[in-house]
Amino acid sequence: MKKAILTFGMMLLAVMAFEVNAQATAVPAAKAIQVGGAEISFEKEVHDYGVMEQNGNGQCEFVFTNTGTEPLLITNARGSCGCTVPDWPREPIAPGASSAIKVKYDTKRLGLINKSVTITSNAETSTKIIRIKGEIKAPAAGATPIKPVDGPAIKKG
Repeated sequence: MKKAILTFGMMLLAVMAFEVNAQATAVPAAKAIQVGGAEISFEKEVHDYGVMEQNGNGQCEFVFTNTGTEPLLITNARGSCGCTVPDWPREPIAPGASSAIKVKYDTKRLGLINKSVTITSNAETSTKIIRIKGEIKAPAAGATPIKPVDGPAIKKG
């Protein structure tokens, strides 16, 4: 009786091992089949402003290409704070076509910049993050301001 139970147990283990092995070889085969879709590929994912003067030009562009097989549709682009404002194409981008996401950073704030823009699309990688970095310094002492300061108009009597 012990031999029969042991034999039955060994057969059961062999069947289970065969089933696990069959599933393990089936998974890579399923991954090898690639379903067509959109894919977003950026020329650069980080823009470094370097050192900029306060109130300087905080605009940059991130050029991308749809390297997929279906039209790419960007549904949202959101800056990590209110000082980072993205502008993205609202129309579908055909396979192989390129476009750009424009990012404007408010350079009136002083200090280091390390901000991100989160892009949501119908691409295989549906969320992509691009970054801006740099440093904003105050204008040198005695320098002419880039933008004149406008105060309230004061009327004299």
